[in-house]
Amino acid sequence: MLLKSTGTVKLRPALVLAIIGSCLLAAPARAQQQTQPEDPEDEKQVGLWLDQAISAPFSANKSVEIELHERFNEGASNLFEYFVQCGVAFRPRTWLMVIPSYRYQRFPGNPTITYENRLLLNLTPSIARGRLRSSIRTLIEGRFPDDRPPSARLRFRPGVEYTLPVRMTRPPAVVITNEFFLVPWSNSFARGGSYTQNRFQAGVRLPVGDQFAIRPYYMLQSVNLPGGWDTNEIVGISLAFKFPPKNK
Repeated sequence: MLLKSTGTVKLRPALVLAIIGSCLLAAPARAQQQTQPEDPEDEKQVGLWLDQAISAPFSANKSVEIELHERFNEGASNLFEYFVQCGVAFRPRTWLMVIPSYRYQRFPGNPTITYENRLLLNLTPSIARGRLRSSIRTLIEGRFPDDRPPSARLRFRPGVEYTLPVRMTRPPAVVITNEFFLVPWSNSFARGGSYTQNRFQAGVRLPVGDQFAIRPYYMLQSVNLPGGWDTNEIVGISLAFKFPPKNK
């Protein structure tokens, strides 16, 4: 959720360019084809994803954003991935959010990849009209996996959020997104093409209070493997907590 902006904040272009450059430096020149392992973040069979997000504003247009994620696969019986992510959200305009962040990711039980460091730059413009809010998130990722060459990835996630017309103090909202993953250069992991993954997600955000919301969702994750596309189903629960802004 975006915090309402009461003014503007200067975001230096040099800082944005430095972050983009750091991510893209992870894209090495295309080398000779060799046997590569499958991406350790790929889901197997029915999955359960648990997400926790904390937003703590420290000025009118800036906030600290912390995320924790746990992901289970094989019928929600196996914890195959978990990570923590931290960044600072800038809102230079009421319709734009920019979040540079860092992620540390672990893959317990994976025989090839133990951990991954990741640099991310989130650019999300959005527009609200009545009960409908539309947005498109662009995510630039620099991936630095354990014992693998680094790579860069682009992610585009258009989405809509519609607040239901019900007589409630905090009405629920339907949230639908579809995310596209692209790696047009060298990839750290085995893939069937530059269009590497797609995630379609539908859920309902249920505000519990002014600072807390629960969003159960259903997702279809499709990954482009060398042998063809593989699609798996995921059920997720997202918890979002937002600290109230400090009173001046």
